[in-house]
Amino acid sequence: MRAQTLDPQAVSYRQSSFPVADALTAAHSRFWRRLAGPGAWWTGPERVAIASEVRSARECDLCRRRKQSLSPYFVNGEHDRASDLPEIAVDAVHRLVTDASRLKREWLDQAVAAGLNVESYVELLGTVVALVSIDSFCLALGLPEHPLPAPLPGEPSRYRPASARLEEAWVPLVPEDNSGTPEADLWPAGRIGWVIRAMSLAPDEVRTLLDLSAVHYLEMQDVPNPGASRGHLTRPQIELVAGRVSALNSCFY
Repeated sequence: MRAQTLDPQAVSYRQSSFPVADALTAAHSRFWRRLAGPGAWWTGPERVAIASEVRSARECDLCRRRKQSLSPYFVNGEHDRASDLPEIAVDAVHRLVTDASRLKREWLDQAVAAGLNVESYVELLGTVVALVSIDSFCLALGLPEHPLPAPLPGEPSRYRPASARLEEAWVPLVPEDNSGTPEADLWPAGRIGWVIRAMSLAPDEVRTLLDLSAVHYLEMQDVPNPGASRGHLTRPQIELVAGRVSALNSCFY
């Protein structure tokens, strides 16, 4: 059994009945530390509040009624909130967690008009994606969710990639040819999948996505290789599980 970590911003799977790779624990802990501190557009307390709303959304009565409705835009009300975040931010988190496949560009445009700028939205989205991944991992192991970290002080960097521009997506993206930019580390210059570029307006969200993907799925450079695998599963088995999970989550891809 592994010794319990003394790092208050780290996570541990020492109580798991199943062996958990050290690489998974390390990647999850890296996100937990990042969650506690300021990002590009949200403070540490705000980022932890976003995480608390992720968990609140799963039991939210308004979200449940919207999910059951023919259209979520027919149902009004107040969310069962867990923080003092602005209502538009709470709504964004809850919709992303419970009904992301029915979001519309018009909804995002209205959210921006209400004060949620696109840069803040992309960072919020990245936080939601990462936390849902780790919480789901705990659920699969039959473990309780990790306690959220204590927020750290500090101001957001307000960093926005100078190369980001509006293309077919709802938000500006770093161009496919990112050579010569501070975002050159995100992917090799040239064509890259939309799913990787989607959060490039907040580059650290892409870095977190790549870090978690490398331990949950595959290193990005290995994805095109049909013979690439990880752990005890073959590549066809990995893709079967991934495809089934995507279908259950109504994933566009």
